[in-house]
Amino acid sequence: MPLTRRDFAKRSALAGAGVTLAGSVGVLATAPGALAEEAPGAGPGGAADGHGHGHGIGYGPLVPDPDGILALPAGFSYKIITRTGVTKLDSGESTPSNHDGTGTFAGHRGTTLLVNNHELKGPRADWPHPVPLAEGLVYDPAASGGCTVVEVAKDGRPVGEWVGIAGTSTNCAGGTTPWGTWLTCEENEDKAGEHGMTKDHGYAFEVDPHDRRAGRNPQPVKALGRYAHEAVVVDPKRGHLFLTEDADTPNGLFYRWTPPHGFRHGRGQLRTLADDAGVLEAFKCFDSGGRFVDDLSRATKAGTVYGVDWVEVPDRDARKVSVRKQFKDGEVTRARKLEGLWWADGGAYVVSSFARDESPVQHDGQVWFYDPRRRTLTLKVLLGVNKEPSKDGALDGPDNITVSPYGGLIIAEDGEGVQHLFGATDDGRTYPIARNDLNIGTADEPEFSEFTGPVFSPDGHTLFANIQEPGIMLAITGPWKRQRRQG
Repeated sequence: MPLTRRDFAKRSALAGAGVTLAGSVGVLATAPGALAEEAPGAGPGGAADGHGHGHGIGYGPLVPDPDGILALPAGFSYKIITRTGVTKLDSGESTPSNHDGTGTFAGHRGTTLLVNNHELKGPRADWPHPVPLAEGLVYDPAASGGCTVVEVAKDGRPVGEWVGIAGTSTNCAGGTTPWGTWLTCEENEDKAGEHGMTKDHGYAFEVDPHDRRAGRNPQPVKALGRYAHEAVVVDPKRGHLFLTEDADTPNGLFYRWTPPHGFRHGRGQLRTLADDAGVLEAFKCFDSGGRFVDDLSRATKAGTVYGVDWVEVPDRDARKVSVRKQFKDGEVTRARKLEGLWWADGGAYVVSSFARDESPVQHDGQVWFYDPRRRTLTLKVLLGVNKEPSKDGALDGPDNITVSPYGGLIIAEDGEGVQHLFGATDDGRTYPIARNDLNIGTADEPEFSEFTGPVFSPDGHTLFANIQEPGIMLAITGPWKRQRRQG
């Protein structure tokens, strides 16, 4: 049932009143070119930097890595868990490249299992280290992507790595489920016969890290639609799945899938669904005055609250027209680079990485919070355009995201120039956690790959993250602490 203007006014007032108090993140007020309101503080270099890095939060300045991989605060350390071209799968092949979205799961005897996406697009011949075509785990033998499952011992030692699914394409983000599996998402819309593919792509697949047999003869969950999937979360109370689309021309959509009546989630249940099971819808936002919002970039102030309605997708399998192109102007709300998702605080944190000329207003990153009970979308983080991305300090291009057990958010940067993992406190201040020191360019023209897949171990002691190129999974440990509020 659509929200009335009166209903929305009540709910947005409640949401606005609660942003500084409720949830792990609270309001993350921002200033142009930064993540937080300007406050006295220490940035990556340890001095006040004017980018909202607050004094007394975080873990201090980042110390350059003599090995040229990962700069961390003093007292922190890292281990390389997998590295393309160096570490090997249990079956003998190299760890595949282009690490992306990652989920963690509690394994046997204190081990941690990680499902690691490999964002490899196009034919296998295009990549030196595609995901191996493990027997029984292949969807499309022409495709180069997929997932591996990594096992890490309680003491942090890598124990093994094996294929979870192969023959998928452009496995970007995804998401964990409450029943202990991973949904890997294809950021791709190739059909059979295009770019050498033998099957249609643009789907989500379920991977069970605990049961290798469960992934045999992999089948897409077509009920979730075929489009440039990015990430997915599950509402454990209502059973909805929320999904992001990373696309442009036109900009992508935020989706909600409602399960059919009587369906019960659980291991392997999604693959039993009919292709048209449930209802797939795209969101439609409006402001407190009842005015339609065409694009999320219209929001220029943290704390902005929109009401949300949902509009059914006409053809979720996009047989003739991409899903996002099936809607006319005024029917749905769009956003550029809809990326990471994380479920916490009774709702979904949603990332829009940036907006440029294709969008009404330019920015270098937004993080929103969707409250399904109130059906409101609140802007928590807004980064203005970073005009000097090569300088350490300013942040741009948030991508993968997680909620920290120590409060606030952990965000992977996928912007221009210097790349960070950074935290944001409940009251809107930011602090650096790591910097990618691995130059894959030249001395004259340095280039640093994006961070991907930040996620804590089930016990909260280890932060795992990836450097996408060449493909390195890292385990970061140190004196984690709860970040206190200002004042």
